[in-house]
Amino acid sequence: MSLKHAVLAALLEGESSGYDLAKSFDVSVANFWAATPQQLYRELERLAEAGLVAARLVQQERRPNKRLFRLTDAGRAELHAYTTAEPRPTAIRDELMVQVQAVDVGDAQAVRTSVEKHLERTRQRLALFDRLRANLLAGRDEAAYLREAERVGPYLTLMRGRSFEQENLRWGEQVLAILAAREA
Repeated sequence: MSLKHAVLAALLEGESSGYDLAKSFDVSVANFWAATPQQLYRELERLAEAGLVAARLVQQERRPNKRLFRLTDAGRAELHAYTTAEPRPTAIRDELMVQVQAVDVGDAQAVRTSVEKHLERTRQRLALFDRLRANLLAGRDEAAYLREAERVGPYLTLMRGRSFEQENLRWGEQVLAILAAREA
């Protein structure tokens, strides 16, 4: 998957400035794609040059002018075509996994500390995802939301993000328990 498609998918939520897109990227597609603000700005420019997004300038009084980006028909067609392509298998590249793999010859306490920090970030992301879920549901139960919502994609990807983080939590706790048992 390219950043291009992640940005196009994020713009399905509506018109956005590059700044707002960078802020919201962490809550709209961060459970399956990460990008820096600089990468997002560069990609928005490429998408505009390709005609997949359109930008309009908004004049502001006490702030610099800003550009708002929206999907074009060509951008929607690109996303539609993308949904028909066979996705590549997911590949994991995780530095923590390399540290855990080498724990037997490395500094076990440092690895435990890395796992503990990973668990804290995981708990924070789960809390964020729970808040996002509550916002999406807006007082409805899941079945009502899935029946009534205009777009279901954001909820489906949020479910995957939550599952991923729940598994990270389970795994990290298991790693810490095993390392503690081996030390005892």
